[in-house]
Amino acid sequence: MPFIEALRQLSFLVGQDNFCLIHVSLIPVLGVVGEQKTKPTQHSVRELRALGLTPHLLACRSAQPLLENTKEKLSQFCHVPAANILNIHDVPNIWHIPLLLRNQNAHSAILRQLDLLSIAAPPDLQDWTKMAETYDSLTNSVRIAMVGKYVGLTDSYLSVVKALLHACIACSLKPSIDWIAASDLEDDSAKSTPEAHAAAWEALRSAACVIVPGGFGDRGVRGMILAAKYARENNIPYLGICLGMQISVIEFARSVLGLERANSAEFDAQTTNPVVIFMPEGSKTHMGSTMRLGSRKTIFQTPDSVIAKLYGNPEYVDERHRHRYEVNPEIIGALEEKGLKFVGKDETGNRMEVLELPGHCYYMGVQFHPEFKSRPGKPSPPFLGLILAATGQLEVYLKSHQNGI
Repeated sequence: MPFIEALRQLSFLVGQDNFCLIHVSLIPVLGVVGEQKTKPTQHSVRELRALGLTPHLLACRSAQPLLENTKEKLSQFCHVPAANILNIHDVPNIWHIPLLLRNQNAHSAILRQLDLLSIAAPPDLQDWTKMAETYDSLTNSVRIAMVGKYVGLTDSYLSVVKALLHACIACSLKPSIDWIAASDLEDDSAKSTPEAHAAAWEALRSAACVIVPGGFGDRGVRGMILAAKYARENNIPYLGICLGMQISVIEFARSVLGLERANSAEFDAQTTNPVVIFMPEGSKTHMGSTMRLGSRKTIFQTPDSVIAKLYGNPEYVDERHRHRYEVNPEIIGALEEKGLKFVGKDETGNRMEVLELPGHCYYMGVQFHPEFKSRPGKPSPPFLGLILAATGQLEVYLKSHQNGI
């Protein structure tokens, strides 16, 4: 058990006064009688002790608050002070958890173990409390069409879902996500699975905005292109992330430039109109360690762009990337001549990072993954812009924040 051994060696290395071990355990409830069972926690603590690790705190997960006699039993048989037994029970939303722990003085228990109690300031959770309570009181929602290829496994888009939640809370709304399998939008689906096809299009047409997140491979691409086309032609707010940005370029090239075979080299290596190409520095034979990964600069080309205003008009932003393909720089002139504007580029000016469609209420594609840096109370600007546009608040917001966020 290398992980256990690593913890044990760490405790020896830094010393017990600089080490705090919190053991997380589930407290099951015995059927009809509702008895909270402590035996599983007792056994797991005993096993940890046998391995040379002594928990300083217990974090007990349960549906209902722990009863006092349950807490006493855990303290007695696990040899952990009652003040160091924390209960994480079900709450209305996850943002209540820090407040729940604060109310049980979890911070004091941890600081006491680390001998930092005398120098630490009390936790300031005023804004966090307001955010958690605001979410509980929200009644209005916004419908969001999430068009992707992994919708059967929604955890694949967990970061995107969290970013949408952060943006919605900032707009005093709850997110209502319609998960749409991109392949269900395709023409072939109308013949093979007509009910799924009809339901997918009904969900798309009922949404206030559309988001096409990242992904790899050609499955569902035709459906994503149809979703981007629908959003562009019907003035529906659209956000394309990574693959979703490339999809919007393919759709625009086909529909507006008239390049019927326009495609990504990822999906059709023989296309005569490769509007998305493999990055020159990449390797086609070695898939590992060949992506453009990590934090990279995006330089805004004009302060008048929507994306620059949403970020507060900085010269550039650092956002995280994960891709092997990019918009073909040779097609940029033709795309921009027809109205699609690339308002964010990398430091060389040859790699496209952000696109917008002037005249559209909100049509944006970003090569980076802004969802990775979204936080509660500080939503990702592209996501915030999407929700603001979906609810008719974007123009007012941009005017009121024209001097920076």
